[in-house]
Amino acid sequence: MTIEAPETKIVDSYRIACDGGEGALGHPRVWLQIPTETGWVECPYCDCKYIHKDHQDAA
Repeated sequence: MTIEAPETKIVDSYRIACDGGEGALGHPRVWLQIPTETGWVECPYCDCKYIHKDHQDAA
């Protein structure tokens, strides 16, 4: 049995909101700040990885 890899999204803002998707499969909306040093952040609920477009080659 394998575990699906978390979703990765390329974004153009350093402050983003994640709600885990639509409907009952989501989670409470959280606001995440992408550090400019690393260029990415993971949602603590769904493990979705958000990468800023300026850092997509490094992440």
